[in-house]
Amino acid sequence: MSAVIPSSSAPGGARWVQLVLGVIAMMAISSPQYVWTLFVKPFQTATGATLPAIQVTFSLLIVLQTWFSPAQGWLIDRFGPKLLIAIGGLLSGAGWVLSAHVTTLPALYATYGLFCGIGTGIVYVGIVGLMVRWFPDRRGFATGIVAAGYGFGAILTTIPIDSMIKSSGHQATLTTFGIILGLVGMAAALGLRIPRQDETAAAMAHVQVASSARDTAPKEMLKTPVFWLMFAMMTMMSTGGLMVISQFANFARDFGVANIVIWGTAALPLALTVDRITNGLTRPFFGWVSDRIGRENTMGLAFLLEAAAVTVMLLVRDNAMAFVVLSAVVFFGWGEIFSLFPSTLTDTFGTRHATTNYGFLYMAQGVGSVLGGPVAAMIYGAAGSWVPVFSLIIAMDVLTALLALAVLKPWRAALLGYGSAPLAVSPKTANA
Repeated sequence: MSAVIPSSSAPGGARWVQLVLGVIAMMAISSPQYVWTLFVKPFQTATGATLPAIQVTFSLLIVLQTWFSPAQGWLIDRFGPKLLIAIGGLLSGAGWVLSAHVTTLPALYATYGLFCGIGTGIVYVGIVGLMVRWFPDRRGFATGIVAAGYGFGAILTTIPIDSMIKSSGHQATLTTFGIILGLVGMAAALGLRIPRQDETAAAMAHVQVASSARDTAPKEMLKTPVFWLMFAMMTMMSTGGLMVISQFANFARDFGVANIVIWGTAALPLALTVDRITNGLTRPFFGWVSDRIGRENTMGLAFLLEAAAVTVMLLVRDNAMAFVVLSAVVFFGWGEIFSLFPSTLTDTFGTRHATTNYGFLYMAQGVGSVLGGPVAAMIYGAAGSWVPVFSLIIAMDVLTALLALAVLKPWRAALLGYGSAPLAVSPKTANA
């Protein structure tokens, strides 16, 4: 165990090319989730199904994207990222193309739900698993960048897709964009590869946070309390965030601020636009912070920030301007889970099985997607108020922050073998 001594050699430029390709691949698979709402009405018309039945497609997409991620990660670790991520990009695009002419619910589930869910899951866990290998010294930042690419990708496609649906119909739109996005994702994937040891050796000398020199297989990782603590923490943060996302319009209307005009725009759509931006920016920002001050310290900071923002939002919930500003802060304190947790996991359990290992942790997002919306609706239905929902979110934020600082930090220290030593330790000697 020793302090990090910066190397005179700098990491090579190949990894930045890999990062750009990873961002492009992530952007190419973001639209099935983020522009789904634009296709709901056309799919209802085409199938004659009820709204709840149509929305099952979206739930299926998220469940397949997250709960199958361990198997998807294992395939990528086994056969390499290039082929599997290319297949994932093509599957995602094929889901749109095949769903363009469906007239029944089972066909919609089997195309948009199944193909897009499996495809986006392969690409997402694959890209994240690859970036933590290429950037051992900047894991938080790199995973934050590609996670932001997933969130920002739909910003480029939402308006063109909406316009084409109105002018040419949903069938032509799904077919056209399915082909374009599928081919873009495949092309980006074909340039991806696992780094050679010599390409990451220089970067390893610049690592500023505790990192394991030993690679832990998934079977052994699942036996550790550290993993299950992280799983519980990510589940709580995912659930709380998705409670806000799924019910955002509902509580904005109940607070009476949804249609108040601010800067020429109603508060609700303005907040949704700003929130999408902050939800993307927070991922590389807090990832970058965590590379410097440590993962757990950053978790405590970010999660408490969200708790404070939700608390103030609740207290001034009838103020439209405060609603817009504070909702942006809420999402700025939430979206970073997609950079902090994968980087912390890889720091703890090594890089060899990074994709498969993250696949298991990413299932927490699937649990959150199942619990978030329904639980928030149930609480509201029972209480007739959003106050208990907000109170639960605040409690989970504070609890998760405290767990990061008071439990995860010492547990990881014990696991990595640096005890009460400073956080900056050499990755080559952390387990010595």
